[in-house]
Amino acid sequence: MSNPAADRASSVNSVNSERSIRVLKPRRAAPEAAVRPTRAEIDLAALRHNLRALKRVAGDARVWSVLKADGYGHGAPAVARTLERAGIDGVAVALLEEAIELRDAGIRAPILVMGGYYGDAYEELLAHDLVPVVYHEGHFDALARATRTRGVSDRVLVHVKIDTGMGRLGVAPEQLASLLEYAAAFPQIKIDGLMTHLACADVAGEEGAQSIRAQLAEFARARATAAAHGITPRYVHAANTAGLLRASVDAKLDAVRPGIALFGVAPGAAEDRVAIELRQTLKLRSEIVALRTVEAGAGIGYGSTWRAARKSVIATVPVGYADGLPRSISERRAASAMLVRGKRAPIVGVLSMDLATIDVTDIAGARLRDEVVALGTQRGPHGEDTIRVEDLARDAGLIPWDVMTSISRRVPRFYREP
Repeated sequence: MSNPAADRASSVNSVNSERSIRVLKPRRAAPEAAVRPTRAEIDLAALRHNLRALKRVAGDARVWSVLKADGYGHGAPAVARTLERAGIDGVAVALLEEAIELRDAGIRAPILVMGGYYGDAYEELLAHDLVPVVYHEGHFDALARATRTRGVSDRVLVHVKIDTGMGRLGVAPEQLASLLEYAAAFPQIKIDGLMTHLACADVAGEEGAQSIRAQLAEFARARATAAAHGITPRYVHAANTAGLLRASVDAKLDAVRPGIALFGVAPGAAEDRVAIELRQTLKLRSEIVALRTVEAGAGIGYGSTWRAARKSVIATVPVGYADGLPRSISERRAASAMLVRGKRAPIVGVLSMDLATIDVTDIAGARLRDEVVALGTQRGPHGEDTIRVEDLARDAGLIPWDVMTSISRRVPRFYREP
């Protein structure tokens, strides 16, 4: 499923009357070039399963998959191809560069660029048939200039973002009428969507539900303002993953924007979620590359912060914080572990940039080249266990988003089918 051609370094040129912009894409470690055994394996069957589960919850609402940050660390091009074939309605990203990468990989589904910053590259939006999120007059000015420069005859589609309480991006509700009046002077631009973003959808209980209701009420007033100006968009959307899965509030509207749930993580407290079976798509695995027996009292790792309480067998694994394994699990002295032969082996010593050490004293038969799983499921002679993204995030004092998006580009992605 990997597409090395799409991952090779390439450039995108954006030219306007003032200057030329050259955007270089970073090169990912290609699976066929991998020497060390560390890699991320993506379960595409689990990805499709999660999409089906989310579609059931979404009902009649369209499902736009959020694939920002390289598809939450999974490799956006391969993930997008799988979701497109499985019937996704559209894709949403944060950056123009992310959207161009998907178009270069052959993705033909609608792509919404949500970040709102396009530099001087508005012509690239048009050249790659992308849908920008807009919220101020300058967006309309720049898009209109780009249509004239490129000689675009079709109307450019945009989604207007309204800030109903997140406080980051979007037009303030009291300024929406003025923006829509300004937009009316640009017949080549069509407002095809209205959107907002929920601030407290993952806050448990009535506090989170109350916040969603307040934002949706503000959004409803904004939609009425748009209707009064003759704006009848195809897409009206507010719900992220947490908003979609809240059992207490219906925020689905015309479309939903799930992100992290596609990869098997449902944010928010369990009592506030719709019952849904999600499967973790990510497995971060490596192998034992060194074994040593140390006496009681021996120190392991930088600073010798861990010392053996008994005679112990220590395995070295070539995965470290430069690969995305959080170093804070060492600093917090959390009871983190990796799986060896189907059993948990505690991580000991300070995590290094490229290496980790685990205690395999109690894992009978542990030997060189045994598989080691830092995230995901392993079956072995001692049983079966799973280390979930949420587990590692908790141990590291992070959130699941941090864990998944921190897996660096030097870790090759392998894509697995059943």
